[in-house]
Amino acid sequence: MSGNGYSYKSSGTNSQGNHYCARDYGSGASNSNSYHYSNTDGSYYYSNPNGSTYHNDGAGNATYTPPSGGNSSSGSGSGSSASGSSGSQK
Repeated sequence: MSGNGYSYKSSGTNSQGNHYCARDYGSGASNSNSYHYSNTDGSYYYSNPNGSTYHNDGAGNATYTPPSGGNSSSGSGSGSSASGSSGSQK
C-alpha cells in the first residue's frame, strides 16, 4: 500500500484511446478492487472503494449508485459537447 491507502494494480490506454486504472484498497474496503475508466467520447465510470459507482455519459447525464445498493440518483446538466453512446472499455 502507498501512503494514499491503495496500491496500483494496473493502468493503461487501449487501442481506442480509452484510459483505465485499477487500484487495490485492501481487505478493509467494501470494494477492495476498485477501478475507473474514461473514454475518448468524454464518458467515464468509477467503481469506488466504498462500494458506490458513478457513471457520466459524456453528454452531461450522470448516475450515482451509493454503497450497499441504495437508491440511485441521476441528473443531467450542460456537460460536454460529446455525442454518441458511451464507450466501453475493451
